[in-house]
Amino acid sequence: MLSNFDLCNLLNIKYPIIQGGMAWLGTTELVSAVSNAGGLGVIGSGDAPPDWLRDQIRATRERTDKPFGVNILMTSPFVKDNLQMIVDEGVKIVTFGGGNPGTYIPALKEAGIKAIPVVSSVALARRLERLGIDAVIAEGMESGGHVGDTATMALVPQVVQNIKLPVIAAGGIADGHGLVAALALGAQGVQMGTRFVCSEECIAHPSFKERILQAQDRATMVTGETTGHPVRCLENRLTREFKAMEKAGASTEELEAFGRGRLSSGIIQGNLEEGSLMAGQIAGLIKDIKPVKAIIEDIMAEAEKVIETLGKFESKG
Repeated sequence: MLSNFDLCNLLNIKYPIIQGGMAWLGTTELVSAVSNAGGLGVIGSGDAPPDWLRDQIRATRERTDKPFGVNILMTSPFVKDNLQMIVDEGVKIVTFGGGNPGTYIPALKEAGIKAIPVVSSVALARRLERLGIDAVIAEGMESGGHVGDTATMALVPQVVQNIKLPVIAAGGIADGHGLVAALALGAQGVQMGTRFVCSEECIAHPSFKERILQAQDRATMVTGETTGHPVRCLENRLTREFKAMEKAGASTEELEAFGRGRLSSGIIQGNLEEGSLMAGQIAGLIKDIKPVKAIIEDIMAEAEKVIETLGKFESKG
């Protein structure tokens, strides 16, 4: 029932679940597991160079014959080179984050690649629709990593009402209830990041995963508003110091230098106080670490149960 969506047909996937393109964590281990489980795995290229991306693409193909994509971070110095690598390697799905990819859409479409950007506003969604994108990921401020300033509950239905393409909801979604809520808002699927961090296949440091399991509803904070690139992470010494520097009037250059290298330090090396721990507000809901297959199966089973319960309410009315 929940696989009969235009989005599933568009991407040739069984379930309307997309893995967020998480830098450092969206590696072949996680990507292939998500795709093999019926969702869409996405390699997170982050700031990595083309050689790394090529190796990830090829390694993923060795682990799955299912569709998968690559996420391009628009702030990366290798955007053009990585997009060319995607074309050369024959990847057919690209998601974008961290900026406006409009300049690159025509060339991707000419190459037969499906382009799915992350948007945080109706205006950007409409602008990109005119360029020929295939779907959009409407991401609310609840998400981990780079965020906008509109919540998922408000953003998704407005994007749905203003474009004619499939909309994927992101931000604050980690279970079957979240999936059904997104569908009720008009989305055709969901993108999840933080939930997949707490999977057995994700290469995140065990200490980072444990910090997510211990998180409460107010465990995250947003920094970087003064740079124009706000980021949501689990609160720790780094985020507090970063916030204090912003309040004291530190320049963008000073802040960027202070934050350089902190993401891998936190999520890969397990430096829980001096590293960046990107995670969404939904972290407080996640209480276990499971194989990806079990995560997706649980989400779909819960979603079906929620829909069945709602149907009973409707029949009583």
